[in-house]
Amino acid sequence: MECAVVTHAGLKTVDGKLELKNELEEPYVVRPTSETIIGHFFAKWIDSWRDLPLLINQWANVMRWELRTRLFLRTGEFLWQEGHTAHATHEESLVEVRRMLDVYRDFSHDIVAMPVIQGIKTANERFAGAVETYCIEAMMQDGKASTSCSSPSPASANTCGRRPGA
Repeated sequence: MECAVVTHAGLKTVDGKLELKNELEEPYVVRPTSETIIGHFFAKWIDSWRDLPLLINQWANVMRWELRTRLFLRTGEFLWQEGHTAHATHEESLVEVRRMLDVYRDFSHDIVAMPVIQGIKTANERFAGAVETYCIEAMMQDGKASTSCSSPSPASANTCGRRPGA
């Protein structure tokens, strides 16, 4: 499995060039995606169709790769929730994707009082390898959309929170 090792926090400009700013006391070891480890364990946990569907809920701290963060929207590290599922058919995975998007939409509307728009991402915004990426988006005051929940199809993960790069 590939991992990133983070040894410095921040950058500074010296003579017009970017240099590393603060060396960390201890390095962070960061894995690239949950799918890397989930796929490995799904292969161990699923022996036959009798093991399906397999529904896993995961909570994990996530670190952003980007340099600029935005307070409350794009912090350097945040708690992330996602579901990983395995199904016998593509149709069964779509039922689960739509069910969970409805759950997150209802939670956003009824509990958090945050209106969202449910839909499908454009081809440019789609998860790598996905046929479609379903989502709910919240509109911010500046008119930009913030992805609140997204799910690729075939369903490998329902990721709620903002996805990296969103």
